[in-house]
Amino acid sequence: MNLALFDLDHTLLPIDSDYEWGQFLVRIGAVDAAEFARRNDAFFAQYQAGTLDPVEYLEFSLGTLASFPRERLAAMQEQYMNEVILPAIRPSALALLQKHREAGDLLAIVTATNQFVTTPIAKALGVDHLIAAVPETDAAGNLTGKLLGTPTQGAGKVTHTKAWLAKMGKQLEDFGTVHFYSDSHNDLPLMSIVSHPVATNPNAKLKQHAAEHGWPHIDLFND
Repeated sequence: MNLALFDLDHTLLPIDSDYEWGQFLVRIGAVDAAEFARRNDAFFAQYQAGTLDPVEYLEFSLGTLASFPRERLAAMQEQYMNEVILPAIRPSALALLQKHREAGDLLAIVTATNQFVTTPIAKALGVDHLIAAVPETDAAGNLTGKLLGTPTQGAGKVTHTKAWLAKMGKQLEDFGTVHFYSDSHNDLPLMSIVSHPVATNPNAKLKQHAAEHGWPHIDLFND
């Protein structure tokens, strides 16, 4: 069996699901628009520049989630999926996933975005395995606003992917080929240790790095 790993935002989706969740909360009036937009935009700019503190961002994002009861969160999550995510899913991304399924590969999404936002997205994409930032919950299952464990960003993607494989009694070297599709230079730690890194809708830094190292480059969202 071969392994196919996929970043999510701007890789399988033409949008950033985490950023768009914040914009959605502003749009429906669930948060103070001016203050939330200011902080969300600043964090997004830091992410693009590669200077984001992942724990600081995740606990900002998860802190927002913790302010709502579970029933309200579930309703907002469903609305967000219907209004933002499902219309953004492109046939080209689904075809890429299907190609790997038909080849018999093991598929997983590896994303820095938290599980609350990404679990229904992975389901909509038909990917059973999701490696994502884990929100802490209390005994009643409510979100506390804290991150459980370490972030799944940068080198954290390597750590969490290896831990996920270890739970199945496997390691990267057990697979004939390991693809990892990503758009961002932030994912270079994981891209650099797989056998088949693929720059997918790459940002400028990743595009240059891929060209220098002879990595393939694909664009799923040319339209």
